[in-house]
Formats: sequence, C-alpha cells, structure tokens
Amino acid sequence: MAAVEKPAAGGEPGDRVRLGRHRPLTDLHQRDHHHRSLQGGGARAAVFGVSDGLVTNVSLILGMAGAHPAAGVVRLAGVAGLVAGAFSMAAGEFVSMRAQKELLQRELALESHELRHRPEGERRELVRIYENRGIEPGLARQLADEMMRTPELALETHAREELGINPSALGQPLQAAVSSFTTFAVGALLPLLPWLVTIGGAAAIGSVVVGAGAALAVGAALAVFTQRSWWRSALRQLAISAVAAAVTYGIGHAVGLSTVG
Repeated sequence: MAAVEKPAAGGEPGDRVRLGRHRPLTDLHQRDHHHRSLQGGGARAAVFGVSDGLVTNVSLILGMAGAHPAAGVVRLAGVAGLVAGAFSMAAGEFVSMRAQKELLQRELALESHELRHRPEGERRELVRIYENRGIEPGLARQLADEMMRTPELALETHAREELGINPSALGQPLQAAVSSFTTFAVGALLPLLPWLVTIGGAAAIGSVVVGAGAALAVGAALAVFTQRSWWRSALRQLAISAVAAAVTYGIGHAVGLSTVG
C-alpha cells in the first residue's frame, strides 16, 4: 500500500500532506483543478471566429466553383469573403460586447446608488437571498452584515448574487474584436489556398480536402479547449462544414447552369 504522510504533531494546518510517494495535495489541486481565464471574451471570439471563417469561405468558394466561372472569379470571391467576413465579425463582436458592457456598468451604477442611499434595505435583500438558498436566518444575517461591511465588497456581493455578474470581468470588446478578426481571417484563408496555386477541378478538390482537414482540426482543438470528446467535436464540425459547402455548391451549380442556358 502506498505510504501516506501526515503532518507531524504540532504541525501547521497548511503543511503539505502527501498521497502516495510523490504527489502532494497542493500539486493535485494545481494539476487537476485549473481553470482557464475566459473573462475578456477573446477566447470565445477566437473559437467562433476560426469556425465561422472556415465554414463561410469554404461554402462561398465551393458555391462559386459550382457555377464553373473563371478561376480568377473564385479567387476574388474568396478574398472578398475573407476581408468582408473578418471585418463583419470584428465589428459585430465589438458592438455587441460594448453594448453588453455598458448595460452591465449601468446596472452596477444603479446598485451602487442603492447601497449608498438604502443600505439597510440592501442588507435585508441580501439576507433574503441567503435564506432562499437554504441558509439559516441567523447565519444569513451574519453573512449579510459581513458582506455589507465595506462598500467595495458590498457592491461585488450584490452584483454576483442579484445580477449574476462579476464587476471585475465585464468583458474586453477590443480584445474580442481583434481576436475575432484574426481567427476568422485564418479560417477563411485555408480553403482559399488551393486557388492560389492551381485552378479548376483540382482547386475545387483541394478546397474540399483542406476544408475537411481544417474542420476536423478546429473541432479537435475546440474539444481540447472544452475538455469534451475530441472525435465527437471534430465530426460535428466536419458535418456542419460539409452540409454548408454541399448546399452552396448545389445552388451555385444550379444557378450557373440556368444562367448559361
């Protein structure tokens, strides 16, 4: 049986306790309970950006290729889709996150006003919140008194308990916009690469191959990020990209044939 080391008599509670031969509890916590920082919005924007860039441009390129135009037309459409999509994604992220941040700041300002002018009412409100969560009335009042002791702690507590937000993590719109722009451009560039080196059917097949490989890679990377099944995530991303590309290719082929006729 593996040895278990316990603190010596008189040892401090914070002393290391070892399980087995080499892994202290502090190491277990650091290795097995690490949280990623997702507060700025950049990580979310990056994930959506690369996925949207890939799906959008592989669909656009294959939709154009389905109409059998000149290779330069497909390249132009791919470049236009990359640039327009990247700016659209960045603008959308910035505007939406900025509006959300301003709304949350307004709610925090209202809460701060209430704490300054109606502290007793806010204290009772906090007591009710704790009681509704199953805390005994006496302990709920004690907790509320402790949380209301300083203005900063009171505001943070009411923001978390009433509004469900963290006052120090309202999002970073510019970070999200830059992240979204960059990753969308990367995702959109991948299916365009074959058209920069070849033309016709070979380029279309290249876009399919590159798009499929990129979709699998994006899905697998997302699984690493979320700690979910990598193959499920990869196949889901591939299926989404394939359906979108197939539909737009069919539309492009039909429209192209009817136009020629």
